[in-house]
Amino acid sequence: FYPQVDSANTGRVLASDAAVFLKKSGLTDLVLGKIWDLADTDGKGILSKQEFFVALRLVACAQNGLDVSLSSLNLPVPPPRFTDTSSPLLLSGTASSDVPWAVKLEDKAKYDAIFDSLNPINGLLSGDKVKPVLLNSKLPVDILGRVWELSDIDRDGMLDRDEFAVAMFLVYCALEKEPVPMSLPAALVPPSKRKPISVPGAMPLIPSSTSTKDSHQSLPPVGILAAKTPLTQ
Repeated sequence: FYPQVDSANTGRVLASDAAVFLKKSGLTDLVLGKIWDLADTDGKGILSKQEFFVALRLVACAQNGLDVSLSSLNLPVPPPRFTDTSSPLLLSGTASSDVPWAVKLEDKAKYDAIFDSLNPINGLLSGDKVKPVLLNSKLPVDILGRVWELSDIDRDGMLDRDEFAVAMFLVYCALEKEPVPMSLPAALVPPSKRKPISVPGAMPLIPSSTSTKDSHQSLPPVGILAAKTPLTQ
């Protein structure tokens, strides 16, 4: 991965290059901001090769549902995944659509029955209708917020039949004490939602530590659980 961000091999990775590359991990800006802050130890906006490796390791931790913290660096995790065909660790663009969906057929039938019982409108359920089902699991609010965020794949504030199945699958995983991942694994993306992911070229810089803290405070952690507020990102 390193030559992709420092092709001249200067030993320095600029924030702008790192931001564009790390975006391909599929993690949220908030998580990437945290990763950047931990890797850029002296806040100079440039990563050494070693610090870039720390960032890659933290991306892998986040993709596998582990805490984004320096204490996670020694845990065994598979290498990070990036949506970029030139990456040695990626399937080619076509193969990814062949990954079998993690939701089993018999489970899907059960989730569909729950979905239909909630009176979807035009094949969609609003957050208000999904909320009681999620709360019923008695899982912590922050976990349920992440479940909603991961399952609302097209970010329209509603869940269709397949997205609802993803939400139910994640809830049952969490009830089995499995960590809810920070980004949706390829195997969990419903076949109906799979398409080549385009990565916008000019992305804003990963926020510095101050702005990440501010956004932490200004954003309610879970849009879905705020009473009657419209579901926004």
